[in-house]
Amino acid sequence: MALQPWRTGTIIRIVDETPNTKRYWIQLAEIDVFDFKPGQFVQLEFPIHEQQSKRLRSYSIASPPDGTNVFELLIVLNEQGAGTTWLFANAVVGTQIPVRGAMGVFTLPEKIEKDIFFICTGTGIAPFRSMSQYIKMHNIEHKNIYLLFGTRKKTDLLYFDELAQLQEELPSFHYIPTLSREEWDGRKGYVHPIYEELCASKQEASFFLCGWKAMIDETKKRIMEMGYDRKTIHQELYG
Repeated sequence: MALQPWRTGTIIRIVDETPNTKRYWIQLAEIDVFDFKPGQFVQLEFPIHEQQSKRLRSYSIASPPDGTNVFELLIVLNEQGAGTTWLFANAVVGTQIPVRGAMGVFTLPEKIEKDIFFICTGTGIAPFRSMSQYIKMHNIEHKNIYLLFGTRKKTDLLYFDELAQLQEELPSFHYIPTLSREEWDGRKGYVHPIYEELCASKQEASFFLCGWKAMIDETKKRIMEMGYDRKTIHQELYG
């Protein structure tokens, strides 16, 4: 695949999603339509180092392709990281940032012929928000879709209202957030017992994992222990 060109992205909107996570809308001036597949990512270049390779950061696109030249990113502050530290401290509406993409193969199958499990933690929810909204927008035929989102506290629930509403509007879409550090009226604990319960009948399924390495490693291990083939598992690693 040919390497995508660098383009100038302009931040046109910023919203605080949680105390340490922001949503950034970026517009690409050189093109009228930014065409990408849900689940793909872009690279941004921040002015944080002399070497270009150390200025690059990759982020999954959180919005579905909508025929415009605007896309959304969901970015959490890493106080030990130079990239997000610079972004949160300096970027405002009107800030221009070099953008390359879209890239990646973490995308939906051509036909959704089996149950799909989107399993994520933190901002790993971004590609699944893009995929789920795309399926609704285009009325794509599908089996059960389970979006399992693990986080610590209710204040960390990203896109909570939107995904709860999507569960009402999109047939066979099941949004199941779970909290590990706070009591509430939803699921408690980690994501692992949830997909194990839902797969008790060992139905045909595909598993898409996005988040931190520890979660992905544990999830892959458990899925294969349930008897599923490694080829049913697709992953996008964060951090």
